Amino acid sequence: MRSKTRRAALAALCAGALTLSAAACGSDDDSSEGGSGTTITWWHNSNNEPGMGYYEQVAKDFEADHPGVDIEISAMAHEDMVSKLAAGFQSGDIPDIYMERGGGELADHVEAGLVRDISDDASEEIEKIGGSVAGWQVDGQTYALPFSLGVVGFWYNTELFEEAGITAPPTTLDELGDAVTKLKDAGIDPISVGAGDKWPAAHYWYYTAMRECSQDVLSDAVTSLDFSDPCFEKAGEDVETILGWEPFNPGFLTTPAQEGATSASGLLATGKVAMEMQGHWEPGVMQGLTDDGKGLGDKTGWFPFPSIDGQSGDPAAALGGGDAWAVSDGAPDEAVDFVKYLLSDDVQIGFAENSMGLPTNSAASGSVADPALAGLLEVRDAAPYVQLYFDTAFGTSVGGAMNDEIALLFAGEASPQDVVDATQAAADQES
Repeated sequence: MRSKTRRAALAALCAGALTLSAAACGSDDDSSEGGSGTTITWWHNSNNEPGMGYYEQVAKDFEADHPGVDIEISAMAHEDMVSKLAAGFQSGDIPDIYMERGGGELADHVEAGLVRDISDDASEEIEKIGGSVAGWQVDGQTYALPFSLGVVGFWYNTELFEEAGITAPPTTLDELGDAVTKLKDAGIDPISVGAGDKWPAAHYWYYTAMRECSQDVLSDAVTSLDFSDPCFEKAGEDVETILGWEPFNPGFLTTPAQEGATSASGLLATGKVAMEMQGHWEPGVMQGLTDDGKGLGDKTGWFPFPSIDGQSGDPAAALGGGDAWAVSDGAPDEAVDFVKYLLSDDVQIGFAENSMGLPTNSAASGSVADPALAGLLEVRDAAPYVQLYFDTAFGTSVGGAMNDEIALLFAGEASPQDVVDATQAAADQES
């Protein structure tokens, strides 16, 4: 049987719907032994400018106000960070401060005793963030502070859309197919996808499942781990429809998500494709992949995943989630102080001004510099619910099996029913 902790955590997520209002791991705290100070290790994935430099300055500012504290930063590519964290969670050796995605993954980490309960120490910050913190709570206790919370949609090059004669972003799946046809006729690769990293491809199935399944079905699936509703197979059939358009960049099955100019994000940033379905972090990623540091700049457009004829899901519901700063169990108290500082008005305003994501501190809402991101903030706040990424909501085992089979679906080596069967089989092992 799954533990009470995990059941409670998943039930509280309500299918992941969020209410919106390389240094060594471990700490090196020698102050108790008469040492000169405290070292805090911090891992993050802002490995491009301006985010990397901004975080370096944030750390220096904190150190200046806290004599004796030294923050050792490891800024790495997202996939590298995820892999290193996964290894650290297995060994129990993780940095003092790290990015926690919440959901079933967090419940597993809490159950393993790897993450610190910051409910009391960060009570003021928790109250200020409001309902957005729910995805990082287990049994009513808070284990991380979300600093960026956004939604996934299609980022596109407005100039390439105009060149292909597309006068308005598509709002239905049929219209998306028409846009793909127009782009191909104009000699433009329509969409990039980093299927080599699996999760970008999986997002297509997540979104079609959200359109085909009602919120009640998705909510029930998180707690029951029952994927027998026909809407899940329909989601795979919709993905097959999209694949049938042959919309993706050459070599998409091995294309990485965000690393380098030939990644899916790099292809969009450099004008090689017209659009990519990605999260709220995309403008910041693209800035780091262009020589001028501007990404698409004023050519950046965004539109939500389209509706599907006959769908049971809410067409305004959004797929998304966020990142939160967590403190490992056993980290020095100064690590909690730094996490609280990262959620302060000044730091979150700078985060917004540098287009690093969508801040959770309302004091920074008006400081989002990128117009596309500012519009996305409105979409996030207006959505009836934001469905947490399935691989996060369902946890590592179920989510991993789901993503693996969706990748095979993209490769033409699995059917829509295979995706459901593989996911159910992994879920049954959790029961």
